[in-house]
Amino acid sequence: MVTRVLVANRGEIARRVFATCRRLGIGTVAVYTDPDAGSPHVAEADARVRLEGRNGYLDSAQLIAAAMASGADAVHPGYGFLSENADFAAAVLDAGLTWIGPPVAAVAAMGSKIEAKKMMAAAGVPVLDELDPETVTADQLPVLIKASAGGGGRGMRVVRELSELPSQVEAARREAQSAFGDSTVFCERYLATGHHVEVQVLADEHGTVWAVGERECSIQRRHQKIIEEAPSPLVERTPGMRDKLFDAARLAASAIGYTGAGTVEFMADESGDFFFLEMNTRLQVEHPVTEATTGLDLVGLQLFVADGGHLDPEPPPSRGYSIEARLYAEDPAKGWQPQAGSVYRFEVPNTTTRFGTLDGLGVRVDTGIENGSEVSVFYDPMLAKVISYATTRRQAARLLADALARTRIHGVRTNRDLLVNVLRHPAFLDGATDTAFFDTHGLAELAAPLADVRAVELSALAAALADAAENRRTATVFAAAPSGWRNVTSGFQTKNYGDSAGETHEVRYRFTRAGVEFPDFDAVSLVSATPTRVVLAVDGVDRPFDVARYVDDVFVDSTLGSVQLVALSRFPDPTAALAHGSLLAPMPGSVLRIGAAVGDTVTAGQPLIWLEAMKMEHTVVAPADGVLAELNVESGQQVEVGAVLARVDDQGDRQ
Repeated sequence: MVTRVLVANRGEIARRVFATCRRLGIGTVAVYTDPDAGSPHVAEADARVRLEGRNGYLDSAQLIAAAMASGADAVHPGYGFLSENADFAAAVLDAGLTWIGPPVAAVAAMGSKIEAKKMMAAAGVPVLDELDPETVTADQLPVLIKASAGGGGRGMRVVRELSELPSQVEAARREAQSAFGDSTVFCERYLATGHHVEVQVLADEHGTVWAVGERECSIQRRHQKIIEEAPSPLVERTPGMRDKLFDAARLAASAIGYTGAGTVEFMADESGDFFFLEMNTRLQVEHPVTEATTGLDLVGLQLFVADGGHLDPEPPPSRGYSIEARLYAEDPAKGWQPQAGSVYRFEVPNTTTRFGTLDGLGVRVDTGIENGSEVSVFYDPMLAKVISYATTRRQAARLLADALARTRIHGVRTNRDLLVNVLRHPAFLDGATDTAFFDTHGLAELAAPLADVRAVELSALAAALADAAENRRTATVFAAAPSGWRNVTSGFQTKNYGDSAGETHEVRYRFTRAGVEFPDFDAVSLVSATPTRVVLAVDGVDRPFDVARYVDDVFVDSTLGSVQLVALSRFPDPTAALAHGSLLAPMPGSVLRIGAAVGDTVTAGQPLIWLEAMKMEHTVVAPADGVLAELNVESGQQVEVGAVLARVDDQGDRQ
């Protein structure tokens, strides 16, 4: 029997596996690279082993050596990295360890999406034809470039112009190599709209194959899922589709002698016709929604099957509805730019369970971070998964949206407001959730902050009053008097804050014998103020605002929406002003290559610098027609967010 498991992964999935191991009385071993040395998954394991190099999670020799040194007798690969690498699975078995995954032959068969599609077609599973990037014609456009060895949106590109195909293929290859250690890519016909529907399968070594419900994962950005749910709205409203999906999924698993947990993914149209995309021979990120609707512990079942256990003839029936939202450190309004830095506070109120199965109405949180965690530029920007369960789909959506809206996330910017807006959108609530959701309903609208301008202004006022209360608390002279109080009429106290949109908010207030005056706010009065909570009466309604400060960063949480502010100095440094045309690093990252030299004429939108951050490529483009007047970086250089990379003198500057 398995007694100690090494998880060859990091963050949230490592903690998820550890949670089940603890419940089963199984020991745990963590591995980590230097950027992850302070990560929660490292602290929670019974033993931990350091890996050399930032790509240590892709080094099978180091991982197996870590298992042997720590006394582990089994390896769980999690997802991503080497989880679908047949050579790694074989090396684990050759070392005498138990592989918590399918047979090596099954991993190999599905590890290449190119060969997997051929095998599924031969088995009678409907597939989209594979296209060779070297022979794609204009008549076959648009096409989707995909990495053969991995998933998660890495190495994927949509190409609509034939002239763009070579450069996009090369970019996809670089991403695939960085993320999976395999640069092989292929093309297939791109379905601009459709439904991404997948079936969870589980099989034992004795011939039993379960189809454990389906999931819909059509709400995606950059070809990566961000909201998943079970069951699928499309399948629910399409008679007979579920039986056909389950038959195809079981056929796919049986065709390769599959054992363990896996997922067969399909692209479906509105009529219910579907095509095989790929089979992921591992646990999926979105597995909690299946656990919530079946009561199963899929990690526990992976361990059970690896120990030779017999599954029951049929899986348990599904019940209710579950929705999962992936919370990412990214800015949707700025091209989904990943964010890195400190997480001062992370708290989801009214959480029912962490990493556990939901037995009824409630919210589950699976997360790789805690208060004080650092989000590294070197790995995936997913911070957490928040999952709801309810007896109806609308109730599950409402519960999840409310939990996310009330979540305290202080530090890096996230996609939280986008997730809430999607979950509350009428089209989502009606089940109209195809892969073109953002294009159909407008990313700008969906990414809009939950807090409107009025809420931001009130939050800035609350921040100023909390700051005044803190000054009063720490005062050594006249501590009982309100900040700024005078015995005679005096001017207003003034504080300035910047918001995430770059706007400045000036707050004026004055303490008097009759109370506090706000010359710029009608129908607003102060009820109470402490350094961390301010209650304002707004149009006759008392509204609490919770205020937290971290040096100059100020976070204000209320039911009007969470607001991030920056306290602005009364005397700004004039040397901090940027030269016109400066190009700033949108995130910390590594410079992959440079597309122009100083003195070159450039055009608006022309890519000038390619950055790699969190295993994805990002381009920094010329803001206008002009000349590249300054270049401050070189290939291979690591840059911090906000660093001045280059400067373009536009045509207006030169006239």
